[in-house]
Parts: sequence; C-alpha cells; structure tokens
Amino acid sequence: MSVLIHFSIFPTDKGTSVSPYVAKSVRIIRESGLPYKLGPMSTAVEGEWEEVMGVVDRCFKELRKECGRIYMTVQADYREGAVNRIEGKIKSVEEKL
Repeated sequence: MSVLIHFSIFPTDKGTSVSPYVAKSVRIIRESGLPYKLGPMSTAVEGEWEEVMGVVDRCFKELRKECGRIYMTVQADYREGAVNRIEGKIKSVEEKL
C-alpha cells in the first residue's frame, strides 16, 4: 500500500453535533476493507491511491444526499512500497521516546 491519508468530512449546515454524518463516512471507510484508524478530528486511511480516493469520493457523495454544505480536508503522504504505516509511523516515534 502506498498512500496514507488523514481525512475529515462533515456538513456545516446541520447544527452543532454532526456525529451522525461522521458515522456515515466511517461506515463507508470500514466497509471498504482498507486499514483505518478513527481519531478525534480525522480518520487515517491507508491503501492504493485509487482505492483511498474512491473511499473519499463515496463519503462525499453519501453526505451530499442530505447536506447542502460540506467541509472536507484531506492530507496525503505517498510512499512507494510502504505498508502498515498507520501503526508503523506511531511505533517508530514511540520507540525513540
């Protein structure tokens, strides 16, 4: 797997609590079968570019069904041939502490 993203998406027109919409996106991510890790402000997803961007697209299309305004951030780190970076990057830093 070669790309690791941090991804956040939520509507800005649905009030203060948007967790039901975040849950819809996390469900799509989970069902993709790609490795992921849910965080308090974003979700990390790891896989091949087309797979990962396909998940982002599905999340956007799902929220667009009910939301008139959507905020999204995507940070990506491509590294050819790298695997298990979600856990590996954290482990590497923790070993140096």
